[in-house]
Amino acid sequence: MKKTSFIAFLIFCFSAYLPAQQKPTKSELISIIQKVNDYWQNTHTDPGNPFWDNAAYHTGNMEAYYITKNEAYRKYSEKWAEQNNWKGATSNDKSKWKYTYGEKPEYVLFGDWQICFQTYADLYNLTPDSQKIARAREVMEYEMSTPQNDYWWWADGLYMVMPVMTKMYKITGNPLYLKKLHEYFQYAKSIMYDSKTKLFYRDAKYVYPKHKSVNGKKDFWARGDGWIFAGLAKVLQDLPKDYKYRSLFEQHYRDMAKAIIKHQQKEGYWTRSMLDPNHAPGYETSGTAFFTYGLLWGINNGYLKEKKYLPAAMKAWKYLSTTALQLNGKIGYVQPIGEKAIPGQVVDANSTANFGVGAFLLATSELVRFTDKK
Repeated sequence: MKKTSFIAFLIFCFSAYLPAQQKPTKSELISIIQKVNDYWQNTHTDPGNPFWDNAAYHTGNMEAYYITKNEAYRKYSEKWAEQNNWKGATSNDKSKWKYTYGEKPEYVLFGDWQICFQTYADLYNLTPDSQKIARAREVMEYEMSTPQNDYWWWADGLYMVMPVMTKMYKITGNPLYLKKLHEYFQYAKSIMYDSKTKLFYRDAKYVYPKHKSVNGKKDFWARGDGWIFAGLAKVLQDLPKDYKYRSLFEQHYRDMAKAIIKHQQKEGYWTRSMLDPNHAPGYETSGTAFFTYGLLWGINNGYLKEKKYLPAAMKAWKYLSTTALQLNGKIGYVQPIGEKAIPGQVVDANSTANFGVGAFLLATSELVRFTDKK
């Protein structure tokens, strides 16, 4: 072997070895999950109502339970479900049920009140009891009986409800869940999807060129696309292998992964407006954590090539574990509740939120699974 070739070979070996040494161990990751989740639950002894922000946290808490087998985590979600009577919005008058934005009891068909059914289904699968999913069946099966297909009119809704459809299909075997999953997703695509970038706008208000970033670019909100990317991963986890539209969801998932890594910042995070970092510059954790979860899920399940996507996932993890994670277990730099990247909005180490913690737990749990495989 020539001297130059041998030196190149040594450099290759060293560069391949070094990142492996930087990857966290399973025990380190579990310690982080416990630190973060214990901090959250100890500072939020009341698990709250079943609205989307609390419910998004519980999707992460359940993953933390699966990884750690810590019964306190399962009991926290069980307490939450029980105090909310295993319901979302509480109205029983179907003639008044609505699905535009609303926080009152009659907004039963609005996805922000339906995401809780994901965790109810998970708890049902641990200990089957029909009361745990009775309201979920009542609501979703009523919704599917209507002629409307425009229930998912905003990006968040795809994370909120797509996994409900696949989880409930697995429990009930009712094929209508999969039929309507496709119909509702196709409607969402028709108003939010950008075929050139392979990304989704938050909703129809933000479609280019009607709406632009401050620098005249397409404005894709990181958390919005994070919701969808993570939701697609959850859907693919539960979809039957022979589902006739499975390839559609797989293609969107892969297309999004490819698009997402193009816009990652060198420090590992994604800015709130993905294509225009100067629109709302600085760290942001919730979108980054959902992207990290989705990328790691794809690597773990054979949808994404490790060589291409793991570097992005690990850069994102470095940001999450060294910048977003605070010494006391708080998760910082979470953009507050909203629907867009807002120029000038302050997001700092003290900016935390339940849904951001849930996203962090999802990502960390999936990284544990990756280390387990290795």
